[in-house]
Amino acid sequence: MSRLARLASLLVMAVLAGCATGPVRAPAAVTLSGPALAAAMAGVEAREALLARSGPLAFNGRVALTNGADGGNGRLEWWQSDERFQAMLRAPVTRQGWSLVAGPGGARLDGLEGGPLVGPDPGWLLQEATGMEVPVAALAAWAAGTRADEAVHGRARLEFDADGRLVRIRQAGWTIDYVSWQAESAAPGAGPLPRRVDAERGDARVRLVVDDWVLGAPAPGGS
Repeated sequence: MSRLARLASLLVMAVLAGCATGPVRAPAAVTLSGPALAAAMAGVEAREALLARSGPLAFNGRVALTNGADGGNGRLEWWQSDERFQAMLRAPVTRQGWSLVAGPGGARLDGLEGGPLVGPDPGWLLQEATGMEVPVAALAAWAAGTRADEAVHGRARLEFDADGRLVRIRQAGWTIDYVSWQAESAAPGAGPLPRRVDAERGDARVRLVVDDWVLGAPAPGGS
């Protein structure tokens, strides 16, 4: 059995819990211009500025990954500070966990049968281990409803609904849909952060449902 098949079977080939009622889509985007567009962009820029000065960002929730016929889902815990991040994925039934730690010095993926994988690029590690394409370098930015670094990932195209709320980002070949938002702010002045985010590029799809956001989060384990 391949490494991908082992991981997919452990993650359980099922629809993400809480999303089994059928497909849910982001609100329809409209074309804004003039003051309405300026106000919508100002909202995104204010959120980006707040997150930049709030320090490390953490969230936890549920994630489903698919790549054509293969896929799986589990619980995800994510912590990020600038280029450093740590992610923990746990299977919903077996509770087996995989951890990915990355920074400027490289990345390490633990929890695989046969021992850890180490390499310079966390996205490559996940691709090698699972066959899944996951936009790890941009995931935290997109999950929070902000643009990933345009110097690295290219120019982002933003789309809004009639109320000026962000409904979609197109960047680096990915389409990121903001299906729903938290009812309350994660921190004073933050405004609501996304709750349900769907991203896709080709056959690769990532569905994320965030249960909790923490701004200025301490590093996992107090390190």
